[in-house]
Amino acid sequence: MEARRPRRPIAAWLCLLVAASIALTACSSPNPGSDPEPSGQSDPIVLNVGATLPPEGLDPSTVNGAGTPFVLLYNVYETLVRIDGEGEIRPLLAWDYSVSPDRTVYTFTLDSAAEFASGDPVTADAVVQSFERVLTAEGTTDQIRSAMAPVESVEAADEDSVEITLSEPSNQFLFDMAGPAGIVYDPTALDSLAEQPSGSGPFLFEEFEPGQYLKLIKNEDYWGTNVRVDEVYFRYYTDPNAMNTAMLSGQLDVISNLTVPQSIDEFSDAERFIVTEGTTTGEVVLGFNHDNEALSNVAVRQAINHAIDRQALMDAVWGGKGMLIGSMVAPTEPWFEDLSDTYPFDPDRARELLAEAGYESGLTLRLRVPSTVPYAPPAARFVAAQLAEVGIEVEVEEVEWAQWLNQVYGQGDYDMTIVAHVEPRDISNFANPDYYWHYDNPEFAGLIEEADEAPEEQQIELMQEAARMLADDAAADWLFLLPNIVVTTTEVSGIQVNSTNLSFDLTTVATSR
Repeated sequence: MEARRPRRPIAAWLCLLVAASIALTACSSPNPGSDPEPSGQSDPIVLNVGATLPPEGLDPSTVNGAGTPFVLLYNVYETLVRIDGEGEIRPLLAWDYSVSPDRTVYTFTLDSAAEFASGDPVTADAVVQSFERVLTAEGTTDQIRSAMAPVESVEAADEDSVEITLSEPSNQFLFDMAGPAGIVYDPTALDSLAEQPSGSGPFLFEEFEPGQYLKLIKNEDYWGTNVRVDEVYFRYYTDPNAMNTAMLSGQLDVISNLTVPQSIDEFSDAERFIVTEGTTTGEVVLGFNHDNEALSNVAVRQAINHAIDRQALMDAVWGGKGMLIGSMVAPTEPWFEDLSDTYPFDPDRARELLAEAGYESGLTLRLRVPSTVPYAPPAARFVAAQLAEVGIEVEVEEVEWAQWLNQVYGQGDYDMTIVAHVEPRDISNFANPDYYWHYDNPEFAGLIEEADEAPEEQQIELMQEAARMLADDAAADWLFLLPNIVVTTTEVSGIQVNSTNLSFDLTTVATSR
């Protein structure tokens, strides 16, 4: 059977990989844009969150990039179901759902209490209008369109029940409904979402100063359990050291992800700070262009994997923080296996493999990396030095992000590159030969398709088989998994330890101030 073409991801979601680097300098004022509280009223509880990836726009259905769902998903906008801190699917707008025996019809039963910030109820008709918009409107991102690809129809069974019919079974579908593709927008505000986000979440969008801050305020009429802070400022920094300084000087309550792990000791004062270390879904990938003649040879790819000491690289580049993985699977994904020993550091074996492939006299490869990603340039230099030891000359070129996106991702003008892919459950990228790696393995693509359509109890086994196949074939070199290092003051609690979705979830956050 010919494998169905996998749903294609898009370049802009790679913006997640620069969550540690691309932003603008934050304003230092503690509460920009806010007026003093009238006398006689208590001061609002304000949370200042340091971040590095500002939104590129305010409508998650039309904006590519991680910055928008980072602040709006689960905070301002809600979905039928959500992903919790362990990567599990939990109820949200839908308190329950059922699946037909053939696994093609999902019936979601909405919480009758759910309402939008406007006061209108979240009805089945509202869900239908919201989903039809992203299915049919111009400007919907390719990422969301691909997530909605299995959807054949969306219908209101009654006021509180929505039926979504798929063209074929898909295990990925429900997971995608917990992300930006599954956002339920207020139908009365569909024409103004780019300026004024309007959802059913516990926060309201208040203000956005590009490059400086985005402000959310508490939705006093939230239909569920309300949040415990009144105002939240996401403050944006281009320089992670400046963000650290702001935290140390008391201008911030939270660093959403410490992007200079070597600086973690700055926050060792337990009377002032709490540092939590969790996992992410961000695989830092040494990607190969399989259209390159040498890199199309599995022995060359295996040689490169053997030639790089990944533990030493992680120690040098990211302060030893993170995790070695060995394939395109994060530990919070249900089919994770530790495959980090598939190609142990063995320069002698690397030289043997290069000789077997006919490159005993040497090989030259171009390694093009985005200069604005903090781990990429130092990792590239480390890789170049180690590959030189086995006879591979690496020409390192650092380019701006836009140039990388256009030339490397868009045009395939590279031999190797280093970026982190942080979208959850993104192993299927390798099943698409048109993706910028140009990895073309019909057997792997068939496994991914089979796993998506298989009964749930078989999916994990098939996905593990696919991950092992990818590792054995040395389709890339997975250098390490980015850690999720969050710094808070001791007054702040409820921060999610693991980054398992695209949201910086504020719904459980509290402060003792």
